[in-house]
Amino acid sequence: MKKLYLSAFFIAPLLLAAQRSVDLDKYNFTVHYRSLPQFKLDSTYRTYHVQVEGTKMMEPFLQDLSPENSVMLEGWKKLSQDGHIGIRVKLGDLLPESFSVKERTESVKNISGVITGTRTYYHQEVVYSFAATASIEDYKGMHIMDQELASRQNKQVYNSPEFAIKPVAEGYFLVNSLAVTKDLYQRAVNRAMHYLSERISDNFGFREVFSNDYMWIIDSRKHPEYKAWREMFSRMSEVLFNMDANTPIEGVREQMKPVISYFEKIRTLYPSSKRHDRKIRYASYFNLAVLYYYLDDPQSMMKEANGLVLNDYDSRDGKGFEETAVWLKNLFQQSNIYTRHFPVNTTDYRGPNEKTDATSGSRE
Repeated sequence: MKKLYLSAFFIAPLLLAAQRSVDLDKYNFTVHYRSLPQFKLDSTYRTYHVQVEGTKMMEPFLQDLSPENSVMLEGWKKLSQDGHIGIRVKLGDLLPESFSVKERTESVKNISGVITGTRTYYHQEVVYSFAATASIEDYKGMHIMDQELASRQNKQVYNSPEFAIKPVAEGYFLVNSLAVTKDLYQRAVNRAMHYLSERISDNFGFREVFSNDYMWIIDSRKHPEYKAWREMFSRMSEVLFNMDANTPIEGVREQMKPVISYFEKIRTLYPSSKRHDRKIRYASYFNLAVLYYYLDDPQSMMKEANGLVLNDYDSRDGKGFEETAVWLKNLFQQSNIYTRHFPVNTTDYRGPNEKTDATSGSRE
């Protein structure tokens, strides 16, 4: 019996210490939502067309490309002409600017691995440049923006195949100029069109986004909140997993109520200024701030961010969340769309000269 009392005497403080220490681990998850335009346009504009102009010198290389077909504005309908906005692309020449020959020397070994000599290979290095711009205006002739797609200040380098004879390398581009120029030009144009698609989709589009993020989960098995915390995460994970860019989330907040209530209650259970309590409150504020961000609730996110700052445990996260909440609020106000979960049916959209105009009904 005496040994049992001694064991309890030593174990009790250890259990108490376990309850007053907490390890946090990142819990990674993925959320699906729709991006909103960064640039403010008339909310009825939902169709576009693209025109591409090249130069006479590059015209033979452009004929096989049809680059206008590869320009995509996500969430909009592309027309052959007369869209709400028109994107006019101007492609410059691909210009070689300098030529040089580089060499590479390697050792030659015999069957025993002994170096018996060297072998030199040569290739031609060609520095070249390319330029492209896009100008965007609406069907009323109102200029919207200009976008540089490629700059001559950004030099590109082409390396020819290697040859054992230096003069062959020196004359490679001259002999193969048409084939090499065509290949380099088409690659440059494709890069420019891809970049254009990225920029206009960011500025005006409604693209589907899969975002990887994380929250904090208790990783201390002996902590009294370990089981309940993980149960809440299991509930939350299921709801977040089922969130979809095309499906409104009106009912999601109701599903999340037990999770939100739990993390809010945590702060009353651990109210002291000790490091353990501040750390567990930090995880509570952090998790709810992230959750409200994906629930499209910048006001509640700001409240959690403020609490995170005042909690004085890694307050930098709180300041970062404050900035994000302001950004999200402004984005909603600018686009006049207050959710990132709605269907987009581009087949329903009509150009300004067609009988039925596009509306924002699908965003409701």
